[in-house]
Amino acid sequence: MSAFVLYVAGFVVLLGGLIYGAFLLHVPHAWIGVGALVIIGFGIMSAVSHTKQRDPPSEPPRG
Repeated sequence: MSAFVLYVAGFVVLLGGLIYGAFLLHVPHAWIGVGALVIIGFGIMSAVSHTKQRDPPSEPPRG
């Protein structure tokens, strides 16, 4: 399993917990949806930035 999939799976679990907590606190459904969208966007951006392939170092200049 790739690091990206594990990262996204962790965010899905986090999102589920936050949505359930907001539901128990009687937060209006519209605000739960807005919060979920924001967290999904943040999760995707974070997962991509943490799991992207790094460029290999270039050769040092010969001199």
